[in-house]
Amino acid sequence: MSRGFYIGRFQPYHNGHQAVLERIACSSDEIVIGVGSAQFSHTVANPFTAGERVLMLTRSLEDLGCPFYVIPIEDVQRNALWVAHVRSMTPPFDTIYSSNPLVMQLFSEAGMDVLSPDMYERHTHSGTEIRRRMLDGEPWEHLVPTAVVDVINEICGVERLQRIAGSD
Repeated sequence: MSRGFYIGRFQPYHNGHQAVLERIACSSDEIVIGVGSAQFSHTVANPFTAGERVLMLTRSLEDLGCPFYVIPIEDVQRNALWVAHVRSMTPPFDTIYSSNPLVMQLFSEAGMDVLSPDMYERHTHSGTEIRRRMLDGEPWEHLVPTAVVDVINEICGVERLQRIAGSD
C-alpha cells in the first residue's frame, strides 16, 4: 500500500491542484491532503476557513478514483519541528509530493521520499492570481473546479474577500 502526501493552503483550491492530485492518484493507493495554515482565514491572502477549504477539496475530488483524507494542519512557528507536527496529525505516508522548496527541504532532511510534480499552468493557476481576479471583478471561475465555484458562491466568498480588502 502506497500513500502519498500533498499539502497546500488551497486559498482557493484550483485546477492546478486538481491536475497534480489526479497525477498523484495514478501512482498512489491513497492520498493524504494537508490543508496548510489551517488557523488562518478572513485575510486577503487567506480568505477561506479550513472547513471551507476542506469542502472545496472533498467536493472537487469526489470522482478521483483513489481514496483520500483531507486533514487541516495548523502552522507551527519552528520549521525544525514541522515535519513531526505534520506526521502527528496525519495517517502514515511514504511519499511527499510538493514543489515548495521549504517543504521539500524539511521532508528530505527527515529522510523521506520527496517528489516534485510538474505544476499546471502556474502563471494563471495560482491562488494569488485567482484572488486578484476576484478582487478586480475579473473572470476567475474557469480556473477552479465547478465544485469550488459552488462553495465560494455558497459562502459569499468573493464578497467576503472584497470587504476584507477594503479600507475604512
